[in-house]
Amino acid sequence: MAFTAARLLRLLTTLQTRRHWSGGELAERLEVTGRTLRRDVERLRSLGYAVEAFSGPGGGYQLGTGKELPPLLLSDEEAVALAAALRSAVDTFAGAGDTVLDALVKLEQLLPRRLRRRLDALSAMTVSIGNGPRLDPEVLVTLATACRDGVRLRFGYRAHDGKSSQRSVEPLRLAHTGNRRWYLIAWDLDREAWRTFRVDRVQRPVPSERFVPRTPPADLERYVSESISAVGYRRRAKLLLFASAQVMAECIPPWAGVLEPRDETSSILTTGAPDWNALVAHIVLLGVDFEVLEPAELAPELRRIGRRLTSAARRARR
Repeated sequence: MAFTAARLLRLLTTLQTRRHWSGGELAERLEVTGRTLRRDVERLRSLGYAVEAFSGPGGGYQLGTGKELPPLLLSDEEAVALAAALRSAVDTFAGAGDTVLDALVKLEQLLPRRLRRRLDALSAMTVSIGNGPRLDPEVLVTLATACRDGVRLRFGYRAHDGKSSQRSVEPLRLAHTGNRRWYLIAWDLDREAWRTFRVDRVQRPVPSERFVPRTPPADLERYVSESISAVGYRRRAKLLLFASAQVMAECIPPWAGVLEPRDETSSILTTGAPDWNALVAHIVLLGVDFEVLEPAELAPELRRIGRRLTSAARRARR
């Protein structure tokens, strides 16, 4: 059986190197008889590979397009190139981030050590240019694998204020936002509560033993939105927007605030920012009329910035 499997892999690899092979060429290349070649072709077809056969003087074999995706056979160079492309794509395609990460986890799990070293060297020598935080693909893959396998993690974590701590968690899910950031949702064993962790602040995650999954938050999407849009900021606000939630959802991504419908013409937004200036700028850029529901401290900040804008407008007219 092992000999047959190796022969099938050789046949598949050879078929991939050229568009068309004659039966005689292929049998000679593989050092098998024509009868063995025909049997092996049928075995490949049973595995899902669309191997097309043509009779006559110009006949032979070639790989076609099947109805289902069969297992792929990659050379060392192709495997490294594909893994590198997936690592790069993790932060590029926001809508497909989870799918890209799933594919990356599967591929890196199968890479032999010699190819992993080549991939790590390629990543280390690559400069990333962009506004988002620098993400370590190895950390991301480790977290994703722990979520999938239900394995506890221990890692160093740097909070938004710069303080470092050691955390022991039971990972649940990874969340990807439109601002090129990944978050880990996990049960914090020391604090006995659900927490979200920015993946770019996670350091040296180490898997340990398996655990029995806990009941997750009832509305996981809402929990993540609230955690990353308001709770972590010094300044928070709740606003009444004079536009429907359907309209505002087009310009307010989940990571920027929690948006709730109020009626057909208005909605409620809970959001946050590091300071008052950033919070007011965020509110003004929404482009709709609004009313501050809380906190009361926001009103004088709006008046202060409003006076500055009015003064600038008067100077512009002069």
